[in-house]
Amino acid sequence: MEAARHNTGHHIVAMPYPGRGHINPMTNLCALLASKGGITITLVVTEQWLGLLGSPPDTQSIRFRCIPNVVPSEHDRAADVAGFFDAVLTNMEAPFDRLLDQLEPPASCLVADTLLSWMTSVGSRRNIPVVSVWIMAPSAFSLKLCGFSHTHIIEKCFAPSSTVILGSLLRAERQEEIIDYLPGVSPMHLADLPLVAIDSNTSALKRMLEAFHSAAKAKALVFTTFYDLQPDVVDALRAKLPIPVYSIGPAIPYFKLPPPKPVSTSQASYFRWLDSQPKSSVLYVSMGSFLSASGEQMNEFSKGLRASGYGYLWVARAEAVEMLEDPCGENGLTVPWCDQLRVLCHPSIGGFLTHCGWNSTMESIFAGVPMLTFPLFFDQYHNAKLIVEDWKVGLKLKLGIGAATAVGRDEISKTVTRLMDLNGEESKELRRRAKELQEICHNAIKMGGPVDDNIAAFLENIAP
Repeated sequence: MEAARHNTGHHIVAMPYPGRGHINPMTNLCALLASKGGITITLVVTEQWLGLLGSPPDTQSIRFRCIPNVVPSEHDRAADVAGFFDAVLTNMEAPFDRLLDQLEPPASCLVADTLLSWMTSVGSRRNIPVVSVWIMAPSAFSLKLCGFSHTHIIEKCFAPSSTVILGSLLRAERQEEIIDYLPGVSPMHLADLPLVAIDSNTSALKRMLEAFHSAAKAKALVFTTFYDLQPDVVDALRAKLPIPVYSIGPAIPYFKLPPPKPVSTSQASYFRWLDSQPKSSVLYVSMGSFLSASGEQMNEFSKGLRASGYGYLWVARAEAVEMLEDPCGENGLTVPWCDQLRVLCHPSIGGFLTHCGWNSTMESIFAGVPMLTFPLFFDQYHNAKLIVEDWKVGLKLKLGIGAATAVGRDEISKTVTRLMDLNGEESKELRRRAKELQEICHNAIKMGGPVDDNIAAFLENIAP
């Protein structure tokens, strides 16, 4: 990392939404800001998350503090998405407010996940500027800001229900409807929207909508991506919003990567296995840490991957592995966890079968690895569209929305072969595009590059 260039002397208090897909990028963003020097950063999480993070030690620039467990357990979050979100918006403000009274020096700036809509109220009461951090695609923010979670859209596009309605229940006849009138956002189908529809009688929906409009009251808006990934979208938002917009990312731990070596020095068995595989011959498979595919789908994955004949490294939680009739064939390896970014950067990796979470998407772009898209939830459908249609660095494995029908083993085997066949013209073009996008990413984050400039401008803007 670049030596410290700033000496602002102020205290940033940062808080992510309490989920791994939000905590990881916020932590990495804080590390990027702290690397510039002269800043004290306090990162606030729940007691449970402090434990899940392994009680990370305080450093000279970043210290960790926690509030009580006032929301449901992380392990139960997927069972009641709306209830968890409502608890975050209802229960976290008061303990966070009390924590601010205990911090020394006093906070000079609050940096918060956009979904924590109450943060602007805390900042207003205390006369502390608030920065909103959006940890998904800028185009997903634009779509939400323009009302694609609004009740009339839900009623128009979703089957009626008295409970939570997820994007998987989008009416089949509406999936192909085109949306082509949003500034900076490329045309898309309704099926590509980052929708989580919640019964319109719940407060969770109304408060989710408030989160996007409260972002306009912040001191600034930060995207955890690099500008050239979606320049038209960022430019359109800069013209629309009355606050500065900064692209500071990707917020992935690329700055922690060791120098590249021909063979990994790690003692982890999966790295030793990767070292033994030919270049670009292994498909990395991960469905993320939040939701899992159905048991039927997991078995189809297992059979399809084996039938393809290509090597694969499959990261799956223990309960997911238990669903499998036969977890792994001779050409594969199944593990409960891995250092994902280092794995994607390994020379033997030739593709990524992904749920299309934003952090995984950014890591794949950084590593220059083409993707097979299998979205499960929320913005992942939209990210899959970006990967396949806008950036052209991947193939669709899951063609529609919903889990009613599993993608079969034959289709999986055939699509894996299309991606991994190094002699195929389609695969060659995907790899060329992936390397091209990787180069743009690396140019953005190099010392003295656009991301450095954005960080400098951001720190100057929030300086007390």
